[in-house]
Amino acid sequence: MNSPDLPAQFGRTHRFAFGVPRGFTVSRDGARVLFLRSTAGDDPVSRLWLYETNTDGAERMLADPPALGDTGPVAEAELVRRERAREASQGVVAFAADDHARVVAFALSGALWTVRTDGGAPRRIATPGPVVDPRPSPDGSLVAYVTGGALRVVGADGTHDRALAEPDGDDVTYGLADHVAAESMGRHRAFWWSPDGDALLVARVDTARVRHWWLSDPAHPDRPPRSVPYPAAGTANAETTLHILRTDGSRVAVRTPEKVPEEYHPMDGTWTDATLEYVLRAHWDGFGPLVTLQTRDQRAAYILEVDPESGESRMVGHKRESPWLDLVPGTPVRLAGGKPVQHWHTDRDTAGLRLWNVMTPPGLHVREVLGTVGERVWFTASDEPTDVHVWSLSALDEKGEPGDRPHTGEPERVSEGPGVHTAAVGGDTVVLDSRTPDGHTVTVLRAGKPVGHIAVLSEEPVVTPAPRHLTLGERAVRGALFLPSWHTAGSGKLPVLLCPYSGPGLQLVVHARAWWTVVAQWFAEQGFAVLIADGRGTPGRGRGWEHAVHGDQLTPVIDDQVDALRAAAELHPDLDLGRVGIRGWSFGGYLAAGAVLRRPDVFHAAVAGAPPSDLRLYDTHWKERFLGHPDVQPEHYERCSLLAHAHRLSRPLMLVHGLADDNVLPVHTLRLSAALLAAGRPHTVLPLPGAGHMVARADVAANLLNLELDFLKKSLNA
Repeated sequence: MNSPDLPAQFGRTHRFAFGVPRGFTVSRDGARVLFLRSTAGDDPVSRLWLYETNTDGAERMLADPPALGDTGPVAEAELVRRERAREASQGVVAFAADDHARVVAFALSGALWTVRTDGGAPRRIATPGPVVDPRPSPDGSLVAYVTGGALRVVGADGTHDRALAEPDGDDVTYGLADHVAAESMGRHRAFWWSPDGDALLVARVDTARVRHWWLSDPAHPDRPPRSVPYPAAGTANAETTLHILRTDGSRVAVRTPEKVPEEYHPMDGTWTDATLEYVLRAHWDGFGPLVTLQTRDQRAAYILEVDPESGESRMVGHKRESPWLDLVPGTPVRLAGGKPVQHWHTDRDTAGLRLWNVMTPPGLHVREVLGTVGERVWFTASDEPTDVHVWSLSALDEKGEPGDRPHTGEPERVSEGPGVHTAAVGGDTVVLDSRTPDGHTVTVLRAGKPVGHIAVLSEEPVVTPAPRHLTLGERAVRGALFLPSWHTAGSGKLPVLLCPYSGPGLQLVVHARAWWTVVAQWFAEQGFAVLIADGRGTPGRGRGWEHAVHGDQLTPVIDDQVDALRAAAELHPDLDLGRVGIRGWSFGGYLAAGAVLRRPDVFHAAVAGAPPSDLRLYDTHWKERFLGHPDVQPEHYERCSLLAHAHRLSRPLMLVHGLADDNVLPVHTLRLSAALLAAGRPHTVLPLPGAGHMVARADVAANLLNLELDFLKKSLNA
């Protein structure tokens, strides 16, 4: 059955991401909204825009890269930052503003630019090297940035550029997040301004003790390989320390404890390591710097207040939990009066928030804290895992006072209807970013009432997803089934294709149209019944659901896919369980390969993209959380290894891997292929020269879908 050329559109629009507004920043008074967006759904060049809430709501472009001469090379540190952020756009891909969104700074081809939102053209500021992550001070008078591993500041008028800290070793940087912070902790920043703009809290990262791996480009043997400091599970991490750097040139080291005392750390289990090795969160508000450190075994965390004058720190909170500690993104944070917003666990095993004495109600699973305004916190949460809504909760009681009695508050829901909603807030303005089954909208609210919309310019897919949302099996696995639009029940059997991710940190089964639902429907139009299922280990279902994969990230995940498949077939008998394929990328690729190795009785073909075949080769923070230390608990890693089961392959398997991937390095696929070859097991390997963990080239992304389709059809006689 033919269908419109979805693969070409998929590649041209970079998975329908071009033309989508993002990176919303709202001024403190709520009058101005800054954001990034290209001019069309096939335009890869991202521009900087302004939306003013107290005017007619017209959008104004502040920076247009082609007009500014965006032609120079991008610094390697910036390329690494973009890879960690999965950034595929060109032009202005990141920015930062002062508190009032009057002065905006951004990097373009390594050059530092500033622009004022109250008028005037963008201004280029001379710097001694290519710029990474420029950020204005809260009052907009200075801009801090990183170049050559040094943290520097310059006046917003371009005067008095100076270094506040320069590398004191070949492996030292100031102001840049290390690999595991950006890739696995979600912390992409490494310096934070003081509210007065006279100092910064800065991370110094030393990778001297980290094992360096080398990535080369076989398609360009004339180019030297790139050194990547990559802390694989069980090996040394980067050493991260914090420092207060003042704009007058003085500095003080932040003194933090090396370990968590025994009374604050769970000592049960085979492996314990109470060393406070990870800088998990940091920020600086009106009450001083607030830092969260996490232990190497990820079962305890210390929340510290820092004295910016002396560098001394004191513990103001701690958390501990087995088998690992879950922290809500965006916490801890403080309200305007200084009271902390922290996470807690409700009686339904879900994450809640505590605002001093006010708590979110049981059954509302908090996903992320978006920000605070006064004594009110804004957050996303779910009462059903396939929907995510925006809520707010005040720390004040009905009398407008903090109160002294713990009680459950009544949060206010801002978003409406099924979907995945998030927001940016400032003053009385809320920018509501909503992805629903019908598409994507961005609504600007002021004082709770809509005042306008920010345009979404992404292309409409040539294939319209029509998922059937299902609750499957004894464990109530959430699933989405896609059938061909031309198929009628009882007219014939359909081969089945599973398209899961089903790993930590990502849900695919949600009430929202997304690129993966479009791709699933396209495969369905080719004659497949396509099933996506979120099993144990995925977010949104509480601690027990996520912790079920501790010590084994493969067996329960495969079991849930099998159970979901069989339950879906009971509901829809046209699913042919004698012809079942599975495809996925990253953890999904690992699951796809593991499925045909472990359960060839169920899965008859697989396409595995960027599969981490040996989890000992993945990074410390991500893998030790689930599997412990490989020297202490080697059985966990052996149980999850694809290499150990290579000899069991009896089904068609295609392995795909970008040769420039510095997240799941190509060694994973190369070693798996070698193990399969040594066992005499036929398989297919498709290398992608120059591609990272995200396939960015339009022609490669488009043709890859067609190659997968061809492989699966032949393998399943579809």
